[in-house]
Amino acid sequence: MQVDEALVRKIAHLARIKITDKEATALKDELTGILKWVEQLEEVDTDGVDPMSSAEEVPLKKRADEVTDGGYPEKIVKNAPMSEDNFFMVPTVVE
Repeated sequence: MQVDEALVRKIAHLARIKITDKEATALKDELTGILKWVEQLEEVDTDGVDPMSSAEEVPLKKRADEVTDGGYPEKIVKNAPMSEDNFFMVPTVVE
């Protein structure tokens, strides 16, 4: 993808960055180079390759799936405008 100065200026405007004419020319070439590099990555065959978040395989830490009240309901409703028996109270909006 070829980037022109109009696109560079539009990106700068959206990012709220003030750029000079000289900077716009330099950024045009730099952004074009970056996008060409990304296009090269699209040519790589990744079929059969699992997504990964690390180069080393690390098993996920698991915990028991238990339903609890958190153990401190008083703290949870402490800043609520209205509460009763550790439950939030809200005004009636539909009658």
